[in-house]
Amino acid sequence: MKVLIVGKGGREHALSKIVKKSSLVTEVFIAPGNIGMKDIGTLVNVHEEDILNLVNFAEKNKIDLTIVGPESSLSLGIVNEFEKRGLKIFGPTKESAMIETSKEYAKYIMEKYNIPTGKYRSFTEKEEAIKYLENQLLPIVIKEDGLKAGKGVTVAFSVEEAKEAVKKAFEIHENKIIIEEYLDGFEFSIIAIANENKIIPLEIAQDHKRIYDGDLGPNTGGMGVYSPVEKITKEVIDETVNKIMKPMLDGLIKEGTPFKGFLFGGIMLTKEGVKTIEFNARFGDPEAQGILPRLKSDFVKVILDILDKKETKLIWDKRKSLAVVMASSGYPDKYSIGEVVNIDGNIDGELYFMGVKEENKNIVTNGGRVLSLVCFGDTLEKAREKTYEEIKKINFKKMFFRNDIGLKMCYNSKNK
Repeated sequence: MKVLIVGKGGREHALSKIVKKSSLVTEVFIAPGNIGMKDIGTLVNVHEEDILNLVNFAEKNKIDLTIVGPESSLSLGIVNEFEKRGLKIFGPTKESAMIETSKEYAKYIMEKYNIPTGKYRSFTEKEEAIKYLENQLLPIVIKEDGLKAGKGVTVAFSVEEAKEAVKKAFEIHENKIIIEEYLDGFEFSIIAIANENKIIPLEIAQDHKRIYDGDLGPNTGGMGVYSPVEKITKEVIDETVNKIMKPMLDGLIKEGTPFKGFLFGGIMLTKEGVKTIEFNARFGDPEAQGILPRLKSDFVKVILDILDKKETKLIWDKRKSLAVVMASSGYPDKYSIGEVVNIDGNIDGELYFMGVKEENKNIVTNGGRVLSLVCFGDTLEKAREKTYEEIKKINFKKMFFRNDIGLKMCYNSKNK
């Protein structure tokens, strides 16, 4: 088979790596990919949002399966266009991807089909939103509607902070916001391979969204992840699948927009049970880097099975994985690019390239999140120790990373 991966970041690096391992695959193409992926497959100089040229490339090169990474491609209807031409593609249509592209729509679906989530209200006017805040319990969550790459979310612990977030959001012309109840509990990510009402959940991960140690600072696209999550038992996973994931898939079928692709649930385990923080319509990043290297099953066969609605069994590496993202100083706000990335010796782990490009025969930074490093261990403590040891071999000017990925869970396991 010829397989095309659409996207250019760490998620797509992880997807292309596991696709290449498949016994069914002869060629891997990545559009556009980045220089760190050149040894995995053929890099195709077509931007992930250039839908017309992507579909033309797939048709011309007789691509057997396309796997979509980024939400931006989904929002532009890449799946719709590929399917119009009779091309096999794994991802949701523009309409079913609205569970991510519109937070208001996702909340509407959750409310309509009794999927547990926090109470909310949406606003298009700044003054109305600020007035509403004055009578709400704190903390409270302000989310900008639409695609924000994991950002655009403020957890406000004071009315002043909440009002400031609202004012900042409405500096964007015709913006819309959601103000929702703060969910207290233990957060985790569940990603499932889905096709209409058929669902295969992957192993659980826990992302670290905030920029600084101690879960401080603004939200990012993710600064690190570990998998599996021992605190999330089979009973909790079953509850999540039965109360959240399946009802969303069933609801989308009833809405006339059946879902196919990676269904991502950001879930909070609360005292009242599991509740939904958000849905995404694609694989998470860095969740892909933490989860996919542990999958021993043939990933492409699993996708083909789900497309055919066949039963398929997943086999997992028993070891724990822990990924740490190396970012450019200033991220998630303004940051510099063009800094030379130096790697001293061989990395004993999986290094994924996120925001990089080639310049004067060097790999240089080209994004806020630059690299992610994943290491493995029989325990989470060992995986964590290994990852931070191996990071010492990597450097670039203005590089920074969180020092506490997985630390809380390691500490808790020692003090059970």
